[in-house]
Parts: sequence; C-alpha cells; structure tokens
Amino acid sequence: MIEVPETREYQLKKIQNYIYRMPSLSTTVTKVLDICNRPSTSPNDLNQVISLDPVLTGQVLRLINSAYYSLLHRATSLTRAIILLGVNTVKNLALSTAILNSLSGKKSFRALSVNDFWTHSICVGVTARSIAARKGVSLAEQGEYFVAGLLHDLGKIPLNNRFPKDYLGALELAKNRKIPLNQAETIVFGVDHGTVGEMIAQKWQLSPNIYDCLCHHHNPGKTRPENRRLVEIVALANVYANFMRVGSSGNCFPEQSMLDDLLDRVGIEWSALTDFHESSLKEIERGKAFLQMIRKRKIS
Repeated sequence: MIEVPETREYQLKKIQNYIYRMPSLSTTVTKVLDICNRPSTSPNDLNQVISLDPVLTGQVLRLINSAYYSLLHRATSLTRAIILLGVNTVKNLALSTAILNSLSGKKSFRALSVNDFWTHSICVGVTARSIAARKGVSLAEQGEYFVAGLLHDLGKIPLNNRFPKDYLGALELAKNRKIPLNQAETIVFGVDHGTVGEMIAQKWQLSPNIYDCLCHHHNPGKTRPENRRLVEIVALANVYANFMRVGSSGNCFPEQSMLDDLLDRVGIEWSALTDFHESSLKEIERGKAFLQMIRKRKIS
C-alpha cells in the first residue's frame, strides 16, 4: 500500500522552497552564457571573462589536457584551450560545472543511487549526441545534445531529496503497476520531475532548448517547434537507456508506444541504435571521466 504524503500543497511548497534556496549560477557562468549567445563571440571574448575566474580557468585547462581529448601537445594557454575546445564546448562546460556542483552531491541523492543516476544520464547524453551525428547535426551543435541529455532528469533530484520515503513509494508504485516513473510521481506527488525540472530551469534562467528538455522529454509534442528535434532525440535516447538498463534513474517501464513514436519522429531504426551500443558504452566511460573532472565526487 502506497502511503500518500500530507497534502499536495505542502509538497509543492517544500519543493519550491528547496529550489528557491539553491544557489544562483555564478556571475562568471552567467556572463559566459550571455557572451556565447552572441553570434560574433570570439575566443578572446571568452578568455577575458573566464580568466577572471581561476576555478573555471583550471577546469577548462584540465579538460583540454585530459585523456578525454588526448592532445599530442599540452595546452597551457587559456585562449588556445578555448580555440581547441570551441566556444560551444566551453559554454557547455561552464553550465555543466555550475549545475552539477550544485545538485550532484551525495546528500542530494537519498532514494536514488547517485552512481546509477549519473550513469543513466551520461548514457542519455552520449546516445543523444550519437543520434544527432547520425542525423547530420553539425559537430559544433552535437555538444548541446550531450548536455541536454546529461541534464534531462534534474527534476528528480529535489523530489527524492525532500521526500525520500515518498519517492521510494513512487518507485515501488511504478514497479508494481509496471508504469513509467513520471506517471507514478504524478500519482504520489501531483507533479512529475518534468514540472520540477521546469522550476529549476526558471530558477537558473536556462536556455530554451535545455528548458524544454527538462520539461518535456516525456512529452516532446509540447515542445516549442524550434527545439522539437533536440527534445525528440533526447527523449529517444532516454527511452533507449531505460530499455538497455544502462545505469538507472528509477524508470524500469518505459512505454513501448512512446519508443515506436519517437523512432518514427526522429527517423531512425532501433537497429541503428543497437549498432553503436558497444561504442556508446566506451563513450560512457569517457563521459564519466568528463563528469569526474567537473564534479566534486567521483562516479565509480
């Protein structure tokens, strides 16, 4: 028997308070995002902002010189690192660093396994990027698909942090009824992690494409048209990760009908996804190394 919490209003207020008390994105990250949204942005523009933040400077240099990129010659200049990584990658690094260091601590995960959660999230990011590449998305834009996939389930973190017993109840309900977790969340809480993801996106004023992924990865049809391709691909990558049981974010029963619809919308065969499964597993290990560099804890 699932025990329903006190009141929906009480739950919602507690979730809103949790999000309200989350730290805002740093001034540096906000400036980086603003600059990167300008069409005329140059590596020197980014250098002027990032160089004032020694932490972010160190992270950019560590990333470019890591095994993740395997450069023949070590980059010691921030400007050179920005040129080699590209403006979009630096933007995604700054955003990922800020968000993950705010939400990925051990204390944020009480009902869900932190390692399983991030392994699932990395799988979604890697798979979304691979699908995007298969569909002809430019190399410069593929990083957006990885980051959107990596962050898509952020709305689960406040739910399982503030209501761990009730979230375990939602997990049990999903398992017993064999329904998707977001449906069980709605039964138990009155909201699902997409709604909570929307609150986070509003709090941090995230870009429209990340906003739509957090809100609508279980219902891409609600996405604004200009972001629909990205959200559909992330949604498909999410269903794929759940079916293949790579990590876990608690959703053991994805909808077959949703999978069929997304395969049709994206225009890709299931066999194409399974064809690069082995390479995806290797990319997930690289993704863990990437995450290890920008998080305070290591994924085992």
